[in-house]
Amino acid sequence: MNIKFDLADIQAFAAVAELQSFRAAAESIHLSQPAFSRRIEKLEEALGVRLLDRTTRRVTLTAVGRDFARKTQQWLDDLDGMLMGLGDVAARRMGEVTIACVPSAVYYFLPQVVKRYHERFPRIRVKVHDASANEVLVAVAQGDADFGLNFIGSQEAEIEFKPVLAERFVAACRRDHALARRKKVTWAELGRHDFMSVGKTSGNRLLMDLALANVPDRPQCLYEAKHVTTLLGLVEAGLGVAAVPSLAMPGRDHPTLVSIPLVEPVVTRQMGLIKRRGKSLSPAAQQLYDLLVATRSARPRSAPAPQKIQSGR
Repeated sequence: MNIKFDLADIQAFAAVAELQSFRAAAESIHLSQPAFSRRIEKLEEALGVRLLDRTTRRVTLTAVGRDFARKTQQWLDDLDGMLMGLGDVAARRMGEVTIACVPSAVYYFLPQVVKRYHERFPRIRVKVHDASANEVLVAVAQGDADFGLNFIGSQEAEIEFKPVLAERFVAACRRDHALARRKKVTWAELGRHDFMSVGKTSGNRLLMDLALANVPDRPQCLYEAKHVTTLLGLVEAGLGVAAVPSLAMPGRDHPTLVSIPLVEPVVTRQMGLIKRRGKSLSPAAQQLYDLLVATRSARPRSAPAPQKIQSGR
């Protein structure tokens, strides 16, 4: 058989099949639109079939194109996985992985893992999309991120949620605050002080509101902020106390802030890796995902100690 197309033509077709746009696909592989169109035409001529129906407004796959897209994507993934496993070749691999992550989990999970990943694949760019829990979930569901670290998503049918750890909510206050030396604090006691919380659009706020729905004398907010990091800044400035996930707190050696376990009730959230159900990760993304799974119990020495959860349970 006289092969009249090459790997670059296959990659171009895979890009337009996924993105459904010549412009976006051309940009994704760094080609001009005329050069990109020539690659697709070359592939169709070599195969003797039409793979795409295109108008000025849209691009759709033909029946043959849909079948060919499935096969080429599997072939490209197999090829990429093989190359990722070849030492010197892996070090020369180029590409990009995007991980969406709630900010409180960035410090806990990512630095050492990304460092190890970069040592193995120095030319693969890692993009960290730090955002709210809802934004992280949407980014993964829509394919804007390869996978994510989040505390919501376990109830979503299209999302696969792999538990990593459970952490409790703690009271955050200054070291010179009246509560600072307490070994534990009830939510009712916390409410007797100037209390701050994230706003009602926050996933953390939803967790707290549900857990405290039947708690008498629950804390009433004096101040609200959009982000936990902003709350901690207000606490550090002496404006009051806040309830935050333990991962969001700085280390025990922080000169100003201290955390106290909250009880009656103990409120926890479960952190996990999320990805689209039924959608395989690219080999580059899978390598980073696997590193995060393998190092889930590695924790910075100064970070609060969350409760570990065994993978797969």
